[in-house]
Amino acid sequence: MALSHNFTSGPIAGPLFRFALPVMGALLLQSLYGAVDLFIVGHFASSADVSAVSTGSQILQTFTMLTASFSMGITILLGQYIGAGRGKEGGTIAGSGICLCLLLGLFFTFCLTVFAPTFAGWMNAPAEAFEKTVSYIRICGGGMVVIICYNLIGSLFRGIGDSKTPLMTVAIASVFNTFGDLLLVAFFHQGAAGAALATVAAQTLSVVISYVIIKKRGLPFPFSLSMVRLHGATALRIVKLGLPIALQDLLVGLSFLLIMSIVNRIGLTASASIGVSEKICGFIMLIPGSFMQSMSAFVAQNVGARRFDRAEKALFSGIAMGLAAGVCMFTISFFYGTHLTALFTSDEAVVLGAADYLKAYAIDCLLTSVLFSSIGFFNGLGMTRFVMVQGIVGAFCVRVPVSYLMSLEVPPRLFHIGLATPASSAVQILLCVIAFLSVKKKNKN
Repeated sequence: MALSHNFTSGPIAGPLFRFALPVMGALLLQSLYGAVDLFIVGHFASSADVSAVSTGSQILQTFTMLTASFSMGITILLGQYIGAGRGKEGGTIAGSGICLCLLLGLFFTFCLTVFAPTFAGWMNAPAEAFEKTVSYIRICGGGMVVIICYNLIGSLFRGIGDSKTPLMTVAIASVFNTFGDLLLVAFFHQGAAGAALATVAAQTLSVVISYVIIKKRGLPFPFSLSMVRLHGATALRIVKLGLPIALQDLLVGLSFLLIMSIVNRIGLTASASIGVSEKICGFIMLIPGSFMQSMSAFVAQNVGARRFDRAEKALFSGIAMGLAAGVCMFTISFFYGTHLTALFTSDEAVVLGAADYLKAYAIDCLLTSVLFSSIGFFNGLGMTRFVMVQGIVGAFCVRVPVSYLMSLEVPPRLFHIGLATPASSAVQILLCVIAFLSVKKKNKN
């Protein structure tokens, strides 16, 4: 199999955009993945099952997010090696990455199966749904190795410049998950446990099909099962690149949980409004999120080839394309927020509250077009510790404190609380500009 995309020569904007589109599609399918589970369980099972899937999936999403973030280290390192003309050494990266992810998967499996009741307790799972929540967590936790392999495959392919194969694997998993839900939940009435089994089975099938594809098409570097071990220096570099990204995502996620806790103190309507708007925001952020992942792979290859000029042009191209989409998202979210929020609830007070909060996120649509491409740029450079620091500064020095201060307003307004997010993005962009100028100066010297 030849290298899918060599980003170190030729046009920049076109290949970057074409690479980002499948990434965006994969992120969209992943966002819909959990929604399908909840939709089918909501129509064919009890409210206790709905609560179990809703609560359990939040826990699983946290562990899955950590896995996906950590595996970015594999994408970056593989891209840098390919750009440097050392693609033949990709087998050691793949082998070390597989070994690290398997160890991580076994650890997560132990935690989720043994401590499932503890996690359910931390999430305040209702008494009538507690056992179902524990069952959901344990079944999905038992399949964590498969879920990690599922994310690992995506990281490997993006590293070699192929974003279409990960989209195909996500699509396969989504289709089989839907059929599995219908079979186990709607036909056999297995409730939350059936939804969990369908998730693990679908991703297992997706991994098997991906393995068959890899065997048939091959990889652009020598690889065999004997390479699946910890290659000292390579494994250490993957950890150094991936661990800061995982830690940043974990802490940023924690900051949003703290904001939810702050808003919950205001009342039920405010809490429901935030919940609805966050669902919409998840879809709004798909576009900048896709450019962030694509930028990481694109820049990594050019860093390996010592083409900082192309990496810089890619950054500005990504920002320009992201801003074009960001303006559209801003317009829709700011001026038509009630139409979006009404899709999720018929409660007029919640619709208005969610639309008010969404206006603040509309402003952030413009800022994340710059921020997310910048984060992808620095990830591609290998500056993942800087990315971690700027993320933590934005979350805990700006977002959480501003949210708390705005919640003290009488009466509190969700738009003002929501402004904490664009304020955080603005500070993070400033840090990125300073870091970019420093890197540019270093490269000139």
